[in-house]
Amino acid sequence: MPLLEVKSLTTVVSGYRILNNLDFSVEENELRVLLGPNGAGKTTLIAMITGQFKPTSGRILFNGQDITGRAPDEIFLAGISRKFQVPNMYETLSVYDNVMVSLLTERKVFRYMFKRVTPEENDRIWEILEFVDLADKANDPVDTLSHGERQWLEMGMLIASNPKLMLLDEPTTGMTEEGKRRTADLIRRIARNHTVLLVEHDMHLVRQIADKVTVMHQGQVLAEGPLAEVVQNDQVKAVYLGKGGAH
Repeated sequence: MPLLEVKSLTTVVSGYRILNNLDFSVEENELRVLLGPNGAGKTTLIAMITGQFKPTSGRILFNGQDITGRAPDEIFLAGISRKFQVPNMYETLSVYDNVMVSLLTERKVFRYMFKRVTPEENDRIWEILEFVDLADKANDPVDTLSHGERQWLEMGMLIASNPKLMLLDEPTTGMTEEGKRRTADLIRRIARNHTVLLVEHDMHLVRQIADKVTVMHQGQVLAEGPLAEVVQNDQVKAVYLGKGGAH
């Protein structure tokens, strides 16, 4: 049974079908990359999965449970965490405290304002900071971080929340080539212990990390499978790779 399964998902806004009878699934412990041109419905699909929007029809199953139309907080507690294109964090807190908030919130222990972490929790926070290469900036305010460092911090916060499924929405947007390389390495390492659904348009990055890809077009799945096979698909070449998709 897939960890995530989308069945006949349709979303109609002002008469326009953004998602059109979409079927899609992600297996546990899989790193899946979601590709497609602008307007294909990728971000809408992610928003449906995380409860930001409700579908017109269809179902979303997660870990065997129907989560269609549930509120974002319920989706989070079920085990799905999303990283947005623009990093979402606590601007007035330090790097360490941002990870601490995520760790304690995952455990439903809302006492982070008092910094009462156990030794085991403190060790876990430092382990995560080392993992995302931000241990040397633990005490720095978030607003002093570079764009890339903010992206890595948010991924560390997702790890701290211990999700069953991690959704990464174009995490390399606006990064330098070196930043993209480091992010690709980080995502590969994250995927060793987490199920990851990555929305990305940079084919150079995708070629570095993808095992299996799904290409969307006009709200439907155009093709999916191993990257080496999908990029040879004539329809994919016509609607995606031939229109700026192969950066």
